[in-house]
Amino acid sequence: MAYKFQSIESKWQKKWAKDKPFKAKQPHQFKDKPKPPFYVLDMFPYPSGAGLHVGHPLGYIASDIYARYKRHKGFNVLHPQGYDSFGLPAEQYAIQTGQHPAKTTEVNIKRYREQLDKIGFSFDWDREVRTSDPNYYKWTQWIFSELFQSYYDTKDQQAKPIDQLVAQFQAEGNSLVNAACDDEVSHFSAEDWKAFTAKEQEQILLQYRLTYLAETEVNWCPALGTVLANDEIVNGVSERGGHPVMRKKMKQWSMRISAYAERLLQGLEQLDWTDSLKESQRNWIGKSVGAQVKFKIKAHPDTIEVFTTRPDTIFGVSFMTLAPEHELVQQITTPEQKEAVEAYIKETAKRSERDRMADVKHITGVFTGAYAEHPLSQEPIPIWIGDYVLASYGTGAVMAVPCGDQRDFDFAQHFDIPIPNVFQDVDISEAAHGDKDQTIIANSDFLNGLNVKQAISKAIERLEKIGAGQAKVNYRLRDAVFSRQRYWGEPFPVYYVDGLPKLIDVEHLPLKLPEVEKYLPTEDGAPPLGRADVWAWDTKNNQVVENTKIDHQTIFPLELNTMPGWAGSSWYLFRYMETEQRDEVFASAEALEYWKNVDLYIGGSEHATGHLLYARFWTKFLHDRGFIQVEEPFKKLINQGMILGESALLYRWNYNSSDKDKNIYVSKCIIDDCIRKEDYLINHSDTVSKQIYDTTQNEMITSTKVSLSHFTPIHVDVSLVNTSNELDIEAFKKWRPEFAEAQFIKNEDAKLIVSREVEKMSKSKFNVVNPDEICEQYGADTLRMYEMFLGPIDQAKPWNTAGLSGVHNFLKKLWKLYHNGEQFEVSNQTASKESLKTLHKTIKKVTQDIEDFSFNTSVSTFMICVNELTQQKCQHREVLEPLAILIAPYAPHIAEELWELLGHSNGISHEAYPQVEEKYLVEDTKTYPISFNGKMRFTLDLSLDLSKSEIEEAVMKDERTQKQLNGRTPKKVIVVPGKIVNLVG
Repeated sequence: MAYKFQSIESKWQKKWAKDKPFKAKQPHQFKDKPKPPFYVLDMFPYPSGAGLHVGHPLGYIASDIYARYKRHKGFNVLHPQGYDSFGLPAEQYAIQTGQHPAKTTEVNIKRYREQLDKIGFSFDWDREVRTSDPNYYKWTQWIFSELFQSYYDTKDQQAKPIDQLVAQFQAEGNSLVNAACDDEVSHFSAEDWKAFTAKEQEQILLQYRLTYLAETEVNWCPALGTVLANDEIVNGVSERGGHPVMRKKMKQWSMRISAYAERLLQGLEQLDWTDSLKESQRNWIGKSVGAQVKFKIKAHPDTIEVFTTRPDTIFGVSFMTLAPEHELVQQITTPEQKEAVEAYIKETAKRSERDRMADVKHITGVFTGAYAEHPLSQEPIPIWIGDYVLASYGTGAVMAVPCGDQRDFDFAQHFDIPIPNVFQDVDISEAAHGDKDQTIIANSDFLNGLNVKQAISKAIERLEKIGAGQAKVNYRLRDAVFSRQRYWGEPFPVYYVDGLPKLIDVEHLPLKLPEVEKYLPTEDGAPPLGRADVWAWDTKNNQVVENTKIDHQTIFPLELNTMPGWAGSSWYLFRYMETEQRDEVFASAEALEYWKNVDLYIGGSEHATGHLLYARFWTKFLHDRGFIQVEEPFKKLINQGMILGESALLYRWNYNSSDKDKNIYVSKCIIDDCIRKEDYLINHSDTVSKQIYDTTQNEMITSTKVSLSHFTPIHVDVSLVNTSNELDIEAFKKWRPEFAEAQFIKNEDAKLIVSREVEKMSKSKFNVVNPDEICEQYGADTLRMYEMFLGPIDQAKPWNTAGLSGVHNFLKKLWKLYHNGEQFEVSNQTASKESLKTLHKTIKKVTQDIEDFSFNTSVSTFMICVNELTQQKCQHREVLEPLAILIAPYAPHIAEELWELLGHSNGISHEAYPQVEEKYLVEDTKTYPISFNGKMRFTLDLSLDLSKSEIEEAVMKDERTQKQLNGRTPKKVIVVPGKIVNLVG
């Protein structure tokens, strides 16, 4: 019977959709004691219009194998799926076409679902969530509200209700309060608090709330009309669309994630994550221990605060550098320097923080004209601004020690700032490039003779004594900007009374997105929600009403910004836990207690400092407030590697400057041949001009030896190229209008050869492979096993469609094991010891591979197993039945079909996993090398139970031994049981 994979896979996908065998049970749904839970989750997919390519399912297949394996092992497996369906791409498409983002998102989700179903994933679709569903974002709004109504107690290291803080203010003011708050908070007594107006009290509370409004330096993208997070910027431009990004001050909602910096850092120790991923988060959090030092400003009342990890180097300070955005820059700049400073600030605003951090060679800066006073020597110190200092890190100011820091040294040299030699008998240039553990001791007798640690402690002691500094722990982690100036996102449940934010009560949520005419910002720069005509909150009737009714008495304006993409994806794992009470709670206490958090999380490493950090922050907050029982969202995390595409590159000849003549394409083998022979391309063509355009010289020349610089490589759709790298010329000419009149210089076989390059799979490179086509041609089981077979799950690997046939042939061979010709045939007789050994060594190896997430070696093991069983002509139920279960996580469709043919009606998904029986793996024979005078001539399988004399007797009786001896009698027979036999003489 032929292996008809298309009908088999279609049959079982329909059956799974109907019977729902992958539906996870809630604890109360078990008749007896609940099964142990196991939660397997994939990182939230964004449903783009392009659909899935073969790189996307890699992590999903791995997680699905593990989820299916755990079901076989007796666990109640939660393996859900949903969509991170708010996002910029849908909004940008809406701007271009006028279509509502909800409509395009729904179309994209439908496409994703069709593709996912074709690959045979065991998702519990009854638990599907979409971040753009009001029934979901109602609870995102609720979490925001809870954050707004909370503060962080730094003494107890815990978020608490803001009411407790208010009570403390009423009882004793804020002088004894230990709480995360804004930098500039004024002290007040209990009497002061009670005397404040309600508005003044609200303004003070905003300085303590875990989500708050503040003027913030943000990454503003004019083309997208919105603020971007640092992780949404790549190489200085927006990740989406590649648009320029500039720094800009805006009033924004922020999340006080910095309060959780130490807990986020310490929590990493308990997680089963890769060291590289943990290190990414450690670097992002950026803990530093040192001192906060105050520098007075000459002829100015303010001071500049600087954080430094090396206060012992303070005598080496020869200038100060402020970030261009530092709030004091405008105040201290002298009239003579004003124009230069303002021009520099304007230019710096065009560069992202990441660009500024990465660019260590490009030295820029401007002198403000102002001077600071050295806190110990009282010497004047010039104050500069430079873009290598960031406003978002530390205090936005550095005390520059050029004799101890390379970047300060380069800055001083570039601008001819004097560098005093403050080391004793040490050359300045050597000090800046050399031992960073030296302590600057000139003019600082109190530091003499101390090691670095002692000197730091002594310096802090001196600074604290004179009131010029104090010990401090600093973190690079900044509070997260939470506002986006866009339409397609969660609305804030906030309205404004006298300019201050007020919350909409949870019973009136969700606050749904309004309709707008266009999805662009308004003409006066307000976010797209500023275009809504019905976007005001009626506090009397608790509903959204027309803007014209705003009276600032009972009807007030609503927030115009929306939440960022990471809002909904920071807590979605908990929503999957709930199935029955979704209207009443974000997740029930029973579900949260049972499932707790994610046991296995699989997704891309690009989310290390974005999504994963925010999700950990929200989880810790929800735990603090008693809403959940866990402090970490994801116990074990695996970053799947990228499946790379094999691009096809066609070479256009730049032989002439006219547009018409630029449409000539040359076979890559001809180019390589010309380069190798130092030949001229004109010798290979009778149809083109003898002149070529030399791109290296930017001029027309009559002849030149060929180099790759004379050609422009262009990406060609891989579907137009066969496995021999030959371009289908006619299909290429029809592919796009600009190629219709193309000319070609072919090789001797009249073929046009392209080159191949392995790179990221992308629509722009036309190297995307559609999984639908693979499933149609080879089947979903082939796709699943091939993607695992490509290599270790956590490593990048190139896709090669030609390799699919090998895996597909393996599945056909597996199918044949259960058939005799056209008939299904399995024997109930006892299997041979040889076949049982093959089965149980396979069980042992595959089980260990799954536990180690070594899925590629599992596929190899299955291939070896099927080959051995085929050679053994094994058709025995006691071998083939457990084999079907064993392979089911990898190739579920064929396994289900074989299971049914074996006479079972309940499906294979929850069958008990085969147990390895070591007795079948015990070796009872030994393959002896039989040697004559030290040279091995043949091997002989003998029982391990034989004695020396019995082994010798068996060897001597073998006809191959008699042939080697040729009638002679050996002088000696050396027998080492279990190892060798050697006949001498």
